[in-house]
Amino acid sequence: MPNPLKKLRLEGFNNLTKSLSFNIYDVCYADSDEQREAYIEYIDEAYNAERLTAILTDVTEIIGANILNIAHQDYEPQGASVTMLISEEPIAAEALSNNATPGPLPEAVVAHLDKSHITVHTYPESNPQTGISTFRADIDVSTCGRISPLRALNYLIHSFESDVVTMDYRVRGFTRDVRGKKHFIDHNISSIQNYLSRDTKRKFQMMDVNVYQENMFHTKMVLKHFRVDDYLFCIKAKDLSDREYKRIHKLLRRELSEIFYGRNLGRELEFMDP
Repeated sequence: MPNPLKKLRLEGFNNLTKSLSFNIYDVCYADSDEQREAYIEYIDEAYNAERLTAILTDVTEIIGANILNIAHQDYEPQGASVTMLISEEPIAAEALSNNATPGPLPEAVVAHLDKSHITVHTYPESNPQTGISTFRADIDVSTCGRISPLRALNYLIHSFESDVVTMDYRVRGFTRDVRGKKHFIDHNISSIQNYLSRDTKRKFQMMDVNVYQENMFHTKMVLKHFRVDDYLFCIKAKDLSDREYKRIHKLLRRELSEIFYGRNLGRELEFMDP
């Protein structure tokens, strides 16, 4: 784990912009129209605009922000969106830490930011030809100041049921110290993985694609352990014939692999362990 940089004395406001894009995917097998409708109804209820607003409100508590405005909307036939405009609380910047460790849950709050926002959009969808249904949630946390939105990552991952997760983190702009020298980042980071909790690291297989010289970091994760029962909706694996079990198993593994690698795989390819 990298050592934290020595604290810099800055001239005026730290205006570095730190942006975290966080995408989660939940996969399900729902073969009949009734099963698909039941799955979409479950997702719409579990992640409606009210619940998403509550999750983002917790995120603002973790990073110590004030909520200035909330816009939220549920959609027909499915999906929801929430956008929050947030501002800096008058908390001394010296109390903040950007060490590469997992961020706190809502009961432990220290943070500082300004001119920032948090958004979430959900995208439930289904494929009647294969029986595969997916739920995607896109979350963006953008902050201006010393705190990194990565402090909220641990909480966000534990707030959603996730089979595949992709994360992008970028620091943009610059701030100056009292001598006028530009600083394009104010904390050490070698990987987004440094901010993930141990239970998440045990649960997921991870892959990094980072561009260090541009302060751009990308991590994607897929569950290590696969059980067909975890992906069935309204049915159980024990009720399937051997042939049907193998077909569904192959469909689900392919779906997870294609989402993880971001490309369609040929018919001859099986799931590729990361």
